[in-house]
Amino acid sequence: MMLLRRAASAAALVALALPLTVAPPAHAADGPSACRTSPSVPLDAEQARLADPRTTALVEGAGFADFVRRFPAALCATRGRAEADRLVDDWGEALWQASVRRAQDRRPGGALAAGDDRPLYWARLGMTTVLARWQPEFTVDRAALRARFEDASRGLTDNAFRAAPGVRRVFISGFDPFGLDAEIRRANPSGSAALQLNGRHVTLADGSPAEIRAVVLPVRYADFDAGIVERAFAPRMAGGPAPADIITSVSQGYPGIFTLEDWAGRARSADPYPDNVRALSGGTRERPVTAPGLGPGPEFIRTTLPADAVTGAVQSPYPVLLNSEVTEIPAGGTAPVDRTDGPTPGSRAVAGGGGGYLSNEVAYRSNRLRAELAPQLPGGHLHTPVLTGLPADPQQLTGPEFERNESAITAEVRAVLEHAAVRR
Repeated sequence: MMLLRRAASAAALVALALPLTVAPPAHAADGPSACRTSPSVPLDAEQARLADPRTTALVEGAGFADFVRRFPAALCATRGRAEADRLVDDWGEALWQASVRRAQDRRPGGALAAGDDRPLYWARLGMTTVLARWQPEFTVDRAALRARFEDASRGLTDNAFRAAPGVRRVFISGFDPFGLDAEIRRANPSGSAALQLNGRHVTLADGSPAEIRAVVLPVRYADFDAGIVERAFAPRMAGGPAPADIITSVSQGYPGIFTLEDWAGRARSADPYPDNVRALSGGTRERPVTAPGLGPGPEFIRTTLPADAVTGAVQSPYPVLLNSEVTEIPAGGTAPVDRTDGPTPGSRAVAGGGGGYLSNEVAYRSNRLRAELAPQLPGGHLHTPVLTGLPADPQQLTGPEFERNESAITAEVRAVLEHAAVRR
């Protein structure tokens, strides 16, 4: 599987209480505005991809065009920093709730399949572009405003468990699409699963009830450096009335299989493969680096998910395997060594089962935090199969095979969680 992991990684990486309708918030004004904007403000690499008209079609295909169209006038109607803070919170939460409701067939709109995660991604980028170009008459911390909007539109706010006592609480994270320079139509099945499962009440394999809550994380090193993983997971571990009973990060992994990753490594080592803004990690296989902002922890952290229960029960339509591979620099050594049976004592992490990219890092960060705040909590990382089936015609945004595969992956993510979250 080690060679499979490298090949798959290379191919993928290169390549407010709101109204029930969850429309844009009511204070969104239509029509022209006297507010100043600056079209010359440079955009980042993610935002610049909006120049491809297919990204607009994906937003319109979900019925989300009003979010992008009405956001400028709403921003321009604000009269101070506190009001701007509230506005980006409201709009971010509205976009998240609209995406969740649509993914769960509770919000009509557009011709795309309900579970498609791409409209949320591209609508969010359209709105952050508006925010970047907005020129208010008062001083704002633009980076802080964007961070607030990002958190709200990714499920990090107003998304607490609502389950009654006795209901198991399952918390998961997914990811945005990535590898978009190679194929701008790409989706991410982990993000789709997060949207389709957020807030769902399910029945576990032993017949007990559970509630799932989810977030969708960015594929950007800078956001990880700024603590978005910790902001997402810490509130679900640090006590309070409704902490999680089990956590797992989820990302897209290898062709045709699910893998439970046995080990997460502390290092970044994915270069020359970039993130979504074409930033590099600074680490390579020969010279791994430790991610900024990490608290103290070991070089490798092992999953505490019940691997035997999952791999012994869930095998269809995709096999589910336990992946114990790592890459390490052994104690006293200087060169990386691939292992199929986990790390050796005193070694330096190069890559966990999820490689040296952000899939591995979300597993390490969330489980390092789990070990610190809630060591009894089961936690780990699940890789989904690669989502395939896009039509050969690059102007066709979706197709029956693509939609069937997306639905099948989410259904199996749910099945894995229904076995993993059983009380033991």
